[in-house]
Amino acid sequence: MNTLNRALTLAALTLATAVAAEASPAAGLKTAAVTGSEHSESYITTKDGVSLYYKDWGPRNGQVVTFSHGWPLNSDSWESQMMFLASKGYRVVAHDRRGHGRSSQPWEGNDMDHYADDLAAVLEALDLKDATLVGFSTGGGEVARYIGRHGTSRVKKAVLVASVPPLMLKTDSNPDGVPLEVFDGLRQASLDNRSQLYLDIASGPFFGYNRAGAKPSQGLIKSFWVQGMQAGHKNTYDSITAFSATDFREDLKKFDVPTLVIHGDDDQIVPIDTSARASAAIVKGAQLIVYPGAPHGLADTHKERLNQDLLNFLQQ
Repeated sequence: MNTLNRALTLAALTLATAVAAEASPAAGLKTAAVTGSEHSESYITTKDGVSLYYKDWGPRNGQVVTFSHGWPLNSDSWESQMMFLASKGYRVVAHDRRGHGRSSQPWEGNDMDHYADDLAAVLEALDLKDATLVGFSTGGGEVARYIGRHGTSRVKKAVLVASVPPLMLKTDSNPDGVPLEVFDGLRQASLDNRSQLYLDIASGPFFGYNRAGAKPSQGLIKSFWVQGMQAGHKNTYDSITAFSATDFREDLKKFDVPTLVIHGDDDQIVPIDTSARASAAIVKGAQLIVYPGAPHGLADTHKERLNQDLLNFLQQ
């Protein structure tokens, strides 16, 4: 093993140890009951006993922006956008979805209704108001289902980035959707060797590294893999059904706040025609921005443009 490999191995072991320690809130943390949930610094406990890790950056009096992440990632995937907006005076909040990152790994409840209720628990525990909800991929479904279930009393605006709504799965009422066999294959690959699955996704279609002329970033590939492997096996397996088979069409009809939809036209994970373009057609007054040639993971590959588009939308 050469010096670089030894250094990377040591760094990975150090990260794993730190994550494991952080993932279990200390027993001595002081908690306070808030609207049926409990919260302490960096953790919120939901009504059904799930511990959610969250980040709360920027000035406390800043305009609130929340971030909901994609599968199988965690809130670290939003760090570029959070760092940028916090430096502009915004209060940015992101949590690790149940079963992902540093949050606990419940056996049950890995579905969109629970994801949406967990987002509600974060907003309520921190008493966040006039918030702009930003969701990426699966997180966009979380935002849509939150508005469908909880309304917009705490919401000022919404942003769907490379998001799964209205419905990914091909059905009789969604004939242009993705065939069930694709998601069955994803589930089987997860059971067979999910570590390899995450490497294959990150080194291939997620960032568009399978396209001619692409220059893969090993850092982004490894970051995706690390985040995926922090998540629970059962949780990520169940989440495949949550993001692929949940129908958000009725949720989108309930959007009554300014909404921005952003998507890359070379998204190989969530095809743009049956997602962003369809969602923008359902949400009244939605603004659609298409990034030419952008892959699914545009929050990293096109982060400067995304950061600026988010800021422009927030300032409108």
